[in-house]
Amino acid sequence: MNAPPPSGRGPRRFGWPQRVFSQVLLVQLAIITGVTVLVTGLFLAPLSSQLDDEAMRRALAVAQSAAADSGIAEDLRTTEPSALGPVQSAAERIRRATGAEYVVVMDRRGVRWSHPEADRIGRVVSTDPGDALRGREVMEIDSGTLGRSARGKVPLRGPSGEVVGAVSVGIEYDSVRARLLGAIPGLLAYAGTALAVGALAAYLISRRLQRQTHDLAFSDISALLTEREAMLHSIREGVVALDGTGRVRLLNDEAQRLLGLGPEAAGRPLEEVLEPGRTADVLAGRVVGEDLLAVQVGRVLLANRMETADGGAVVTLRDRTELERLGRELDSTTGLIDALRAQDHEHANRLHTLLGLLELEMHEDAMEFVTEVVGVHRATAEQVTEKVRDPLLAALLVGKATVAAERGVALRLTPGTLLPDRVVDPRGLVTVVGNLVDNATDAAAGSADARIEVELRAEGRTVVLRVRDSGPGVAPEQYASIFTEGWSTKDLPAHGKRGLGLPLVRRLAERQGGSVDVAGADGGGAVFTVVLPEALAGPVEPPSSEPVPDPAAARPTSATTRGDSR
Repeated sequence: MNAPPPSGRGPRRFGWPQRVFSQVLLVQLAIITGVTVLVTGLFLAPLSSQLDDEAMRRALAVAQSAAADSGIAEDLRTTEPSALGPVQSAAERIRRATGAEYVVVMDRRGVRWSHPEADRIGRVVSTDPGDALRGREVMEIDSGTLGRSARGKVPLRGPSGEVVGAVSVGIEYDSVRARLLGAIPGLLAYAGTALAVGALAAYLISRRLQRQTHDLAFSDISALLTEREAMLHSIREGVVALDGTGRVRLLNDEAQRLLGLGPEAAGRPLEEVLEPGRTADVLAGRVVGEDLLAVQVGRVLLANRMETADGGAVVTLRDRTELERLGRELDSTTGLIDALRAQDHEHANRLHTLLGLLELEMHEDAMEFVTEVVGVHRATAEQVTEKVRDPLLAALLVGKATVAAERGVALRLTPGTLLPDRVVDPRGLVTVVGNLVDNATDAAAGSADARIEVELRAEGRTVVLRVRDSGPGVAPEQYASIFTEGWSTKDLPAHGKRGLGLPLVRRLAERQGGSVDVAGADGGGAVFTVVLPEALAGPVEPPSSEPVPDPAAARPTSATTRGDSR
């Protein structure tokens, strides 16, 4: 049964939002608001001082203009202070023309000769005129009989330059304050507009961030990054992430192992961390397709590349070295089974022949027949072991000769073959020889006078391997292609992949500082030459003049065996 729905929801808790979008939006709005308020305050703070200074300079300029009127100085000396006197008339005319609050003319005693309020004429001014009467100009904000004002005081000089009085002009301070207050609404309007534009931009940026982060919280992003790191470094597939410029963005542990790189490869261009070749081409996207094969540091890799939305790519790498080895072993086993099946028929025929000879009591002929059959196989093994002293290589060549013979191909060593038992990496050389002989067998099978010639010789500490077949050969335009991973003219084998043998041979040769080349052979076919410097551990032994002991010498002869079996 379904549980009943809850009867009500708990109180909603308000706090700091968890989503990246909300946090970024709030932070941006707070920054924009703070910057707007700060800029507005920084603008208003000096504005008041600028308006005060402007008012004081205006008052001073009016006072200077009045003091420059020589008639006022003359009337000050020749008349008495009066509401109807010439000084009052001139001062009032200037006041009305300039819009000043007052224009006061005083004598050296500080007695007013003019004032907007006529009853104050003849009285001493309310503020100290000492600086102006001493010949200095004064600008100040002060309070007087008409209230607070911006003032300018200028000395009034007579014809000979002596100070005969002073002129004081005041600008009503309320008008200055009104200008300041009048500027605030416009300033706030500009600030509000800037705040609105900034808030809209912050919202749009946050919305884009919301889409890019899929509306996740910072804790979710942190958890995803932690899980991604754990997953990438725990999986058994190599993962290489590239950005849009081809730089390595990420390289997990398995990719480092498969590519032979270190953690320092991250952040570097792909061309700097990988040598030119198919592996670099596959990772860079210059070779396209699914399940692309590549050989890197002796490993067979299966690569898949997926483009990302930002122009980069993610490449996954799987190690197919073991699978490829098993596949080749399967091919070899299949070939060996076919060879054994053919040998079974041949052995049955030989047994039937031997049985017939014995039933006909042709004992001497039967003994000769057995000796001849055993001698052929013994001669092949002795020839190989005499010239190739390394047991792994000798065993490989004997086995390959048997398989080739069952396919109608004669495998023989050249007269110049001589390899001492001082090979540094026998398994690597076995891989090289095995791949080249297998390819030569496939090429020569079915041709007229099918044959393979193998030459293994030592030059100092260098091993030179040459494999020649009687097949159709390789076209000159394909000399470079045959060493490319995935390139093959053969049908797919049981494990589904071709084109790995020759690239692997080239990698093994290059890893030892050597080389592999292909050329056409005289009379048809192809010749593959592999040079492996420092492949031998010591100096080449001089050819021995003594015959090599026959490993089968200690075995009983056919006659002895026949005699013991009686």
